[in-house]
Amino acid sequence: MTPYENLLYFLLLMLLFLPIVIYGLRGKKITFYNTLVGWTLILLIFKDDLKQLLFFICFTIFQSVLVINYRKYREKYNNPRVFYFLIVLTLFPLILTKVQPLLIPNSIIGFLGISYVTFKSIQLLIEIRDGLIKSLTLFEFLQFFLFFPTFTSGPIDRYRRFEKDFKNSFEPEEYKVLLFNGINLIFRGFLYKYIIAHAINLYIISNVYLHEDLFVLKLLYMYAYSFYLFFDFAGYSAFAVGVSYLLGVQTPQNFNKPFLSRNIKDFWNRWHMTLSFWFRDYVYIRLVFFLQKKKIIKNRYVISYISYFTLFFLMGLWHGLALHFIVYGIYHAILIICYDLFERKNKEKKLIRRTKFTDILSIIITFHFICFGFLIFSGTLF
Repeated sequence: MTPYENLLYFLLLMLLFLPIVIYGLRGKKITFYNTLVGWTLILLIFKDDLKQLLFFICFTIFQSVLVINYRKYREKYNNPRVFYFLIVLTLFPLILTKVQPLLIPNSIIGFLGISYVTFKSIQLLIEIRDGLIKSLTLFEFLQFFLFFPTFTSGPIDRYRRFEKDFKNSFEPEEYKVLLFNGINLIFRGFLYKYIIAHAINLYIISNVYLHEDLFVLKLLYMYAYSFYLFFDFAGYSAFAVGVSYLLGVQTPQNFNKPFLSRNIKDFWNRWHMTLSFWFRDYVYIRLVFFLQKKKIIKNRYVISYISYFTLFFLMGLWHGLALHFIVYGIYHAILIICYDLFERKNKEKKLIRRTKFTDILSIIITFHFICFGFLIFSGTLF
């Protein structure tokens, strides 16, 4: 059973969440029941594939052992080699899921959501090493790792923020606000995913004439696919965040009007924000720091551009090993590097002053670069 994919799933949520909402309105949390409901709904994902269920259980045990034992190890030691070795081990199952379709058809390796939970493990390892997380029990790890509203496709939360919400008891009036906002987000998800995105897919994308090799039709497909991708994924994210709110966890939003971005940097601060911020904090910033510390390259702009290229190349690989995903990542790396060069030159020479007109023009230009990127991402360009 794929989360948020049919009416039966939402009816099941309504039934299971009734005690959670009743207790929440009384200012109480029933942690054991919340956990039981969440883990049951995760297990339902695998109800039709026992092989995947077995892999998921082994994967969860494997990640638990790595993170919990590293937390204990970190109390006395801080060997960088141990840390990097554990990062590689944590990533190994995810790498296998990306590579195995090319080597072994119909393999049992992988499951829906493996990328997002792997990122959670890596985040925990990094923050344990940094000394930001000093205490972590197996139960606390599993609560974060197996938080079901965001299990399959995010948004990606941060452990310390999640822990604060999970342990916090809301007053009845505070929970009423969360309940209202959560229900509002769930209805927004229905509007985005099952009305707007469905209509775009049904009446435009699925139209057979769009597959003809005509420029106008390809252009129409590019715009339609871009809006479809946004409304479908933003709808799913609204479901995930809304259900999180009902549980008293304020999972961060994933989208903030991305098609109104004034430049490509602004876009990545608005689109799939939790993923882009995750890559920024745990890949880009750390790679910049590493290159500066080792003094491998002296020019800070070159360091920044190498880090941008690495970040977006990895983001492309994360989507898959197909050529169009890799090209998509490289395309955005080139865009953000070119924009940074332009921005620095513009500050120096004052070539373009910011006005309402230039803001509107910037949004239009950025929108078209974004849509072309999504056309690459769709795999239909080549």
